[in-house]
Amino acid sequence: MGQVVDAAVVDRMVAMRRDLHQYPELSWQEHKTAERISSALHELGIAHHRLLGTGVVADLPGGQGLPAVALRADIDALPIQEETGLPFASTNDGVMHACGHDGHTSMLLGAAELLVRGGDLPAPVKLIFQPAEEEGAGANALIEAGVLESVGVIFGGHLDRHFFTGTLVVAPGPGSASTDYFTIRVTGRGGHAARPHETIDAVVVGSLIVTAIQTIVSREIDPSDPSIVTIGRFEAGSAPNVIAGQAELEGTIRAQSPKVREHLKKSIRRVAESIGQLHQAYLEIELTEGSPPIVNTPGATTLAYQAAVAIAGEKRVRRHWRVTMGGEDFANYLLSVPGCYIRIGARPSTDQGFPAHSSRFDFDEAALSIGASWMAEVARRAGAALESGELDSLDRFEEVDEDES
Repeated sequence: MGQVVDAAVVDRMVAMRRDLHQYPELSWQEHKTAERISSALHELGIAHHRLLGTGVVADLPGGQGLPAVALRADIDALPIQEETGLPFASTNDGVMHACGHDGHTSMLLGAAELLVRGGDLPAPVKLIFQPAEEEGAGANALIEAGVLESVGVIFGGHLDRHFFTGTLVVAPGPGSASTDYFTIRVTGRGGHAARPHETIDAVVVGSLIVTAIQTIVSREIDPSDPSIVTIGRFEAGSAPNVIAGQAELEGTIRAQSPKVREHLKKSIRRVAESIGQLHQAYLEIELTEGSPPIVNTPGATTLAYQAAVAIAGEKRVRRHWRVTMGGEDFANYLLSVPGCYIRIGARPSTDQGFPAHSSRFDFDEAALSIGASWMAEVARRAGAALESGELDSLDRFEEVDEDES
């Protein structure tokens, strides 16, 4: 079994989580958060440095000449007004840790303490406290700044209220969706509502685009390939008796397959442009690329699973989850190095609770010790695999169907 987390370490993680929760900071504004992380690392005697202002990267020495095992936690909060009523609720108006990043940060600090106390490491371990995950920008920025230099494999995890506390979910292959965005600007010809024949109605053109885009997934994509196209904003018009000359639509594209992702982007442009031409409207289409899908790699996933079994026991480790169409910029690390991203159950058996990104979101703090233990355990196992050169040759395990709980 993995290293036991004693009560003192648990107390420190809970205190850290509550402190971070009370003083949340938005993407790229995590200055006090970074200071708190640096202070905790200093107390543990762990060498670390700042990266891009609010990122914190720590290095634990291990086997000489070997690549490092990286462990990553995200540290930013969301622009949400908290309504939990917790005694440690946010004191920053309109900002809240509504996605568990306060817990992720605390777990990684707990894992750092376990690794320091556990003796010599088979390979170096790099701890990445990443800003700006909620903007989908932090991972790429750190990668460009060199955070993955000398990294051989990377791991991360997310607290998840869909699973009971004590459960760890390790699944091979896709673990999230890509997150691309688009803006469509329609320019027609405005005029009086009583004389529609003199106009090119941007509302009608925009509405046809909304309707037609919905058929891309339903009629062009294999139903076994999860994908979504959603238009979340449609603005046009200024008065009930005026035909709008301009309209603007914004939406998101989600896919788990790179091939489907590209197909959706091309089809949205094709469909929208065709409708614009049909109605003689001028269109501007802007596509903004977000994070790719997470695709866990085989050897790293095997290590993550073995570490999970060592911590939670085989009966509490799941190898299947329902497809999630949410995004996670951890996926960018996996474009450069092998790795695995897991789910850490954080729902008490007596409470259904509220989902992530809700103003009433909270999680079971008992999950912190499980997450920290798993991080420390997978770091040691991955280090041993790097030392032996066996990372790429590890046995794979098959995904199985399991009931959600």
